[in-house]
Amino acid sequence: MPPVEAGPHSDQSPDATAPVWPSSRRFRDASPDSKLAYLRRLRDDPTLHLFDEPPIPGLARGKGYRALTRHADLVEVSRRPADFCSGLGTLWVNDLGPAFNEFFGSIINLDDPRHGQLRRLVAAAFTPRTLRRLHDSLDRHAAATVAAAARRRDLDIVADLATPFPLAVICDLVGVPPGHRADVLAASDVIVSGGDPELVPDQQDPISAFLAAGTALADLAADLAEHRRRRPADDLLTTLVQADVDGIRLTTSEVASFFVLLAFAGQETTRNAISLGLWALHNAPAVRRAWAADFDRLRPTAVEEVLRFTTPVATMRRTATRDITLNGHHLAGGDKVLLLYAAANRDERVFPDPDRLDLTRSPNPHLAFGGPGPHFCLGAHLARAEIAAILREIFHRLPDLTITGEPEFLRSVSVNGVRKLEARTGRRGP
Repeated sequence: MPPVEAGPHSDQSPDATAPVWPSSRRFRDASPDSKLAYLRRLRDDPTLHLFDEPPIPGLARGKGYRALTRHADLVEVSRRPADFCSGLGTLWVNDLGPAFNEFFGSIINLDDPRHGQLRRLVAAAFTPRTLRRLHDSLDRHAAATVAAAARRRDLDIVADLATPFPLAVICDLVGVPPGHRADVLAASDVIVSGGDPELVPDQQDPISAFLAAGTALADLAADLAEHRRRRPADDLLTTLVQADVDGIRLTTSEVASFFVLLAFAGQETTRNAISLGLWALHNAPAVRRAWAADFDRLRPTAVEEVLRFTTPVATMRRTATRDITLNGHHLAGGDKVLLLYAAANRDERVFPDPDRLDLTRSPNPHLAFGGPGPHFCLGAHLARAEIAAILREIFHRLPDLTITGEPEFLRSVSVNGVRKLEARTGRRGP
């Protein structure tokens, strides 16, 4: 989501008790703890407030949106795709148009029946052979990433551990040659920046930056897809261009659109879960020691708790398709709702002591991959496996890894992320 200005219910409101505008600059620039405090106020407020849409240069402003913060409400909306559609946009509060939505979001910005058709095509690409190769790739890239970091005394967890690992995994899985991986990273950084001024310097024309980044990825995908049609390889891109479900094949533009989604969603969110997860463990040293001492026993519940606690994807949007009632609140057809996953994952009604990192928490019905329904994250299995693989290797190879500085958090309303997190290994010398 691009940068926004202050407006009603925002940081410029004279009433200190007024609800914080969830897409305001005040919210964007707040610390993670402050954001959670703002969201807690919304979650405890019985009123379902109508907030203004952010003023974004080049985009029209609609009539506003409702902010959903309670776990039950997010689950309910996710379970009812016929009543709360995705086809009008999920990544942005503002309307962008069908072509733009599909270009950036692929299947996550589609509704049935087209959503179901494309999701089945994509799912068909994850054959047993692909999944076996995926797990081999995870272990290999985790070991290589941590081994490279272990040769250094001082490092940046984001740049040296959390970024290269998922980038290598997704590029290896899809079939992106090493020479193009820096370009994939640079473009996907912009797409998921949430309008962070460090990544989108031109705050007066953010749309051009997003379009340029998406176009760069789509052009690369089209070239690679055409190459794979002529020269098939053992990668996901080859499987996608050859996939056939009910006589339907993906067009080049559909392959490119899905590639754009894979490029940023397949590595950026995992990067933030790893970075934020290590920061959370740093702040709970006894918890970190317990997991390191008994990694495999705690792994299933611990990975889920890291995902709940960090919630890398903070928001998604849905649009009511008809007049409807949600938890006693009337919504008219066309009303927009913003699903605030970070708020739902700290809902005291569902998670006892939600601000505590509890690696044994069970049950743990977090919504880090979205709510139940047709849009549940297709890459959930991959993300879980990546988090487990890299943390196992870090605990084993870098037992003395110590964070030495405060994180530089991404300034975003839609993504929970870290730009920089300095640390030191146990290595002696320069």
